[in-house]
Amino acid sequence: MRKILVVSYSQTGQLTKVVDSIIEPILNDEHIQVDSLTIKPKVKYPFPWPFFKFFQVMPESVYMKKVELDASTLVTRSTKNTTNRTDIENNDYDLIILSYQVWFLSPSLPISSFLQSDQAKKLFHNTPVMTVIGCRGMWLTAQEKMKSLLTNLQANLVDNIVLTDECGAGFSFLATPLWMLTGKKKPLSWVPPAGISDQEITQAQRFGEALNQRLLKDSNIIETPVMKGLGAVKINEKLIFSEKIGHRSFKIWGKILMLLGPQNSFRRYTGLFFYSMFLLALIVTIVPITALVIKLITPLFKKKIARQKAYYAQPSGE
Repeated sequence: MRKILVVSYSQTGQLTKVVDSIIEPILNDEHIQVDSLTIKPKVKYPFPWPFFKFFQVMPESVYMKKVELDASTLVTRSTKNTTNRTDIENNDYDLIILSYQVWFLSPSLPISSFLQSDQAKKLFHNTPVMTVIGCRGMWLTAQEKMKSLLTNLQANLVDNIVLTDECGAGFSFLATPLWMLTGKKKPLSWVPPAGISDQEITQAQRFGEALNQRLLKDSNIIETPVMKGLGAVKINEKLIFSEKIGHRSFKIWGKILMLLGPQNSFRRYTGLFFYSMFLLALIVTIVPITALVIKLITPLFKKKIARQKAYYAQPSGE
């Protein structure tokens, strides 16, 4: 019997749909057991997310500060039945599918917190891992942080699957915040719908089909990518430089806000007010200028950009 563990946290429910689509082809297979572990923070994060409550968690997200988590129940899944179990740490898995959202160019706080827990140390040690990301479009920095977390757990990253918003990088600057603040993917008629398209979520079943074939091929440990040639990731070279600038800004302001005071303190709210003014000015001025500069210099750095794209596309490739 081959065994897979799905570890996930989905605030909006979208990532749950993505993972369900991926694992659907293997749920019917009697030779594969699929367990699910849903991460639950003790203090739940709301959705929709009010503006200032959303930015309250920016510093902790960027610096991956641990938050308290509730005890999670292991669920064995199949199309026929679902059973709850408690023997989370007494399983040797052939693969862990680790799905996560990106918060402020970092893995979401519930996921980064779990990966720093003693439970994760036992589960992930010497285990192949496939990461699954659902996000607006910028995920490179978050995945670099994820690689570091997995290295600390002595886990082996063998694949990475990324699904991004259908409205594109430009419109998502508006569409995604509106979704976050209103809970509606298309609150305005002239704004494209936010989130990953239903068609792309359905097409994600191809990854589960490839995984099913690999698991049943032999009983050897998965040491190499399974998703090569399936378009598991797509690198937007225009966002590489933008991510680096954005992450540097988050780190500077994150440190300032943590020095001002803890979450929900008056001093942090005051700092967030000034930060929101800075962010607005950045979006209106620096972002368009940076986009223009990147467009102009891109032809001069084709080889370097090609190397960066190849690096970030690993291990699954475009």
